[in-house]
Amino acid sequence: MDIRIGQGYDVHVLQSGLPMWLGGVKILSDKGFVAHSDGDVAIHALCDALLGALALGDIGHHFPDTSDEWKGVDSKLLLSKVCALVAEKGYAVSNVDVTIALQAPKIGRYVPQMRECLASVMGIAVDRVSVKATTTERLGFVGRGEGCEVWAVALLTTL
Repeated sequence: MDIRIGQGYDVHVLQSGLPMWLGGVKILSDKGFVAHSDGDVAIHALCDALLGALALGDIGHHFPDTSDEWKGVDSKLLLSKVCALVAEKGYAVSNVDVTIALQAPKIGRYVPQMRECLASVMGIAVDRVSVKATTTERLGFVGRGEGCEVWAVALLTTL
C-alpha cells in the first residue's frame, strides 16, 4: 500500500455584501469572500492538500482564476473534479483535517454540516472528515476581520 500526505493553505479577503461559503455550506454573514469562484476558502485549501499529496500542482494550476470557465463556480464542483483526478491516479482519500481561522462570524455550529457536505462530495464517511473552527484572538488580518485563512491536510492511500 502506498500512502501520500498533502498539505493545503488558502486565504481570502472578506468584503461586505458578498455571500460566505465555507466547507460547502452557506454561512449567515454580512460579509463574504472576494474570489473568482464562490470563494470557499476551506474547499480551496482542501483541494490543494489533495493535489499536493500527489504532486499535481495547486488549485490555481487546474482551475485558473484567469479563466471564465471557473468564474463564480461552486467550489464543490472543483473538489469533485480533484477527487476524480485522485481516483484516476489510483488513490483514495483516507481522511482529511481542515482548520478554519475566522474571527467572525462564529462558525462552530456549521461544522457538522461542513463535515457532511465535504464527506458527501469526496465519497467518504463523515468520521474521516475533521473540520475545526478557531479565531486568532483578534490578532492579525483575521483578527481584524479582514479575511479568513484555512489549513488542510489530506491522507491518500492506493486503491
